[in-house]
Amino acid sequence: MAKHDTYEARTEALLEPIAKECGVSIYDVEFVNEAGEWYLRSYIDKEGGVTIDDCEAVSRRLSDELDKEDFIEEAYYLEVSSPGLGRTLKKDKHLQASIGQEVELKTYKPINKQKEFSGTLKAFDGTTVTLKIAGTDTVFNRSDIALIKLALDI
Repeated sequence: MAKHDTYEARTEALLEPIAKECGVSIYDVEFVNEAGEWYLRSYIDKEGGVTIDDCEAVSRRLSDELDKEDFIEEAYYLEVSSPGLGRTLKKDKHLQASIGQEVELKTYKPINKQKEFSGTLKAFDGTTVTLKIAGTDTVFNRSDIALIKLALDI
């Protein structure tokens, strides 16, 4: 397991009881390097959406636990936020929970001269994603998908 995967898993384990006590769920945890700076991001969610107060409460408690455990070698910024309306669907549980919703999908390579698709997420079986696009079911191999996220209704 890569070091950043270990950081994410250990952070999620610390976050679980905090999230439960604060009445939120964990959407995702990521440890990423952007422009030479490390960020430990925890995305939380709840029915009706999270508030800034939810993020602050979770952030303060998580920060204290991370300081106690002190397992991350690199200097980093801690961020706690909502995954947002146009959230990326990274994990199996995200895809399963989003069946029936409108999504935007991008592929690594063109399929029929196209790399961007929009439609209703109809099915997910672990290896394929099925979208209903203009009344037709279109199946994508998960390995061909660069990004899939909820579509924003604006």
